[in-house]
Amino acid sequence: MQDRRQNVRDKVLLGAVAEVREIGATMDCVVRNLSDGGACVELNRSANLPNEIKLTIKHRGRGYLARMIWRQANRIGLAFRDIVTDPPADDIDARLRRSEKKKRELQRRINELLGED
Repeated sequence: MQDRRQNVRDKVLLGAVAEVREIGATMDCVVRNLSDGGACVELNRSANLPNEIKLTIKHRGRGYLARMIWRQANRIGLAFRDIVTDPPADDIDARLRRSEKKKRELQRRINELLGED
């Protein structure tokens, strides 16, 4: 089989979710290799997916609108059409950094008031 990819794919093992946008159905899957232009995805079963899906890779913090290029048993090849980044529901890291900064400022102020510079 001739490789016609435009981008080199890296072998990975990442959990992902394939979503059929029209009906909102989702299916857990595993990304086996990944590039800027597409991915090879392994599904748990032989699912009847449409040609267009949204693939969300939580570890990478992004989702892709993708078109199915090929299918072989429980694996599919996807070409990415667009990157979709959903806003995080709760950015705990940013909140933690703000909290730690505020704590340091308050501790400095307490030290100033107590004369413990």
